[in-house]
Amino acid sequence: MTFRWFGADDAVSLEYVRQIPGVTGVVTALYDVPVGDVWDKSRLSALGERVAAAGLEIAVIESIPIHEDIKLGRATRDKLADQYAQSVQHMGELGMPVLCYNFMPIFDWTRTDLAMVQPDGSTALAYDDEALSRIDLSHGTGDLPGWATAYDASTLQALLSAYKEVDAERLWENLAYFLERVAPVAESAGVKMAIHPDDPPWSIFGLPRIITDARSLDRMTRLVDVPANGVTFCTGSLGADPANDLPAMAAELGVRGRIHFAHCRNVKLTGLRKFNEAPHPTRFGDVDMAGVLAALHRTGFSGPMRPDHGRMIWGETGRPGYGLYDRALGATYLQGLWEGIERSA
Repeated sequence: MTFRWFGADDAVSLEYVRQIPGVTGVVTALYDVPVGDVWDKSRLSALGERVAAAGLEIAVIESIPIHEDIKLGRATRDKLADQYAQSVQHMGELGMPVLCYNFMPIFDWTRTDLAMVQPDGSTALAYDDEALSRIDLSHGTGDLPGWATAYDASTLQALLSAYKEVDAERLWENLAYFLERVAPVAESAGVKMAIHPDDPPWSIFGLPRIITDARSLDRMTRLVDVPANGVTFCTGSLGADPANDLPAMAAELGVRGRIHFAHCRNVKLTGLRKFNEAPHPTRFGDVDMAGVLAALHRTGFSGPMRPDHGRMIWGETGRPGYGLYDRALGATYLQGLWEGIERSA
């Protein structure tokens, strides 16, 4: 069981993480490295030492961002992919076994409300496709929740214009190119690459999103068919689309040994392409968490798992989705569920 930690300025300290029963691993990164630069091995080592001093270990690096030039297929992609591979090599040399990354154009996970008030008074992350359509990007990302400083207007408009030449199949080609250069390095370095599904799992702002369902996850793992090329099975991202049968997907990928990391969170579907995040137990949302974990157990999953986004409860404030209390509850719930599955098996 692992827990996301955002470094020295995270309001949730390593000491607090260490006190969550059963949590032994940390999911973290070097958050200030410019996208595309090689991650310095000495800095990675120092990060690992800091985590170890708190009685924990780095179980997952989440994530080394992929430069937009790679996703766009620009001429600079050779150098950028090789530098990415060098960072992965450094992970392997330091015994950091799993890399979670994504291939979403421009935007990472996207929400339209970072603090939707729930009936019990807690607040949760939420998404509404209709609300997203009303967001004005002409002045940059300032109107998009959580993206106040990501891109200025000129940079964003240039990227949006460039992606008009990249449809879904072209993006697949660029992903294949990236994996052909990086996945073999990961395989030899002992690092498992775990692509994160697109969140939400559909096109936003006219940009292609391709890692969205069972078919695409299977296709991705076969682009470069080596064991290191696998998946972060995110129940919240995939669960936002009611067409996705999560237990079946977990079973199909799990039997092939391609689930390298599990993000477990629940979502409540409230309309067409509209949802809010919910407490982790199955009955509070639309994710069959028990079914997913049973499939993972049945197929021999033994990788890191973490509670994903949590609500803000008990008056806590801080980074939306990443407070201490609700995620700690999620970690203990997931462990209890897993124990019950183990005993019944």
